[in-house]
Amino acid sequence: MLIKPYNFPMTVMTNLPQERRVVTAIPGPKSQAALARRTEATSGGLGIAIPVMVESASGAILLDIDGNQIIDLAAGIGVNNVGHSDPEVVDRVIAQIQNFSHSCFTVAPYLNYIEVCEKLNAVVPGAHKKKSLLVNSGAEAVENAIKIARHYTKRPAIVVFEHSYHGRTNLTMALTAKNMPYKEGFGPFAPEVYRVPMPYPFRWIGDPSSITEDAIEMITHKIEKEIGAHNVAAILIEPIQGEGGFVVPPKGFLPALQKYCTDKGIIFIADEVQTGFARTGHMFAVEEEGVVPDMVVTAKGIAAGLPLAAVTGRSEIMDSVHASGLGGTYGGNPVACAAALGVFEIIESQKLVERSAHVGKILGDSLRALAAKYPVIGEVRGRGAMQAVELVIPGSKEPNTDAMNKVVKYCQQKGVLVLTAGTYSNVIRFLPPIVISDELLLDAMSVLDDAFASL
Repeated sequence: MLIKPYNFPMTVMTNLPQERRVVTAIPGPKSQAALARRTEATSGGLGIAIPVMVESASGAILLDIDGNQIIDLAAGIGVNNVGHSDPEVVDRVIAQIQNFSHSCFTVAPYLNYIEVCEKLNAVVPGAHKKKSLLVNSGAEAVENAIKIARHYTKRPAIVVFEHSYHGRTNLTMALTAKNMPYKEGFGPFAPEVYRVPMPYPFRWIGDPSSITEDAIEMITHKIEKEIGAHNVAAILIEPIQGEGGFVVPPKGFLPALQKYCTDKGIIFIADEVQTGFARTGHMFAVEEEGVVPDMVVTAKGIAAGLPLAAVTGRSEIMDSVHASGLGGTYGGNPVACAAALGVFEIIESQKLVERSAHVGKILGDSLRALAAKYPVIGEVRGRGAMQAVELVIPGSKEPNTDAMNKVVKYCQQKGVLVLTAGTYSNVIRFLPPIVISDELLLDAMSVLDDAFASL
């Protein structure tokens, strides 16, 4: 153990013991056989993070078909914020699917779609009147936000950032920064998308004391001179970048960007797909500095693993589109909406915003302790239950992909699932279910300590 557990009350109903248990090599023989079937039956374009087959999951534990219990520090890429198979979500899903599974909201509407939108309108930052649209995925929500912003402003251009990730559809690939593996060979991409510098503190070339001012000056200069602010419909940004490596912009940057948008009549869109729903110690990451976006895009943690996403924005923006200009067959599916209502209830009743800050304290303290021991860790960054380490060649800032791969593999073999990220493929990110116990999280951190020691 790196540090002692914090005294924080937490009760989680689960049907799996919340403990790590390795009973075979990982992958075990049953998983290896199933992975051979996977190779035979599924597209080779699908990646894999850990070579096991999941049989069941609850809380922060994955049980594979060989009987191994794996600590989940990925949460389905930040989806299972309330843990796997929480009874509140399960009960609501069962009740809904027994009533009906689908009717299409734009054909024969139903109440829980409206109830989810009411919840979103209430919790998304801002005292202004808001309205919401429900869709299926983060990429679809981003596309709809762009559609709505262009329709409202009658402008074509969209500004995005270096290191950003917004999805894998054609438009969202254009918005996404990293070429491999997300964009390579899939072009041409949607036009009128412009990329500007992202203040990445660890890799910023320039005076760190003036990073916010310098970045804003660079960005606004590019917009004014290369695009024309009057042509920009929206600026789209992740408050903390996800796939780009959990890059946290410097203090003051998001408020300054929002002010520029307001001054120029540009829609400010916060992509909270990975940062939303208590993940960062706030309900939404923009709350850290009191930023109030014009539109907020959400997905992942909204429905505990069921496909659901949303666009929430100022009512005058959301109402600017003509009737039937928005929608989709499965958008806001009633079963997914039932799960989302369970998530809202759990976040409130179990005080998961506060819990996320607590998990972040354990994560941050543990990771900083490791950084003090192992010079391969160049930086620890993040917020709440969304943190990462960037690995470098000791004594430099040169990315160390080899060390990252070795640490991840070691953790997997010992029953801990972690994810990678980063433009330079050298970041290990931690997205545990927010309901994870202190003891389980500290056990995972001990395995991580051993992994770095093994280097």
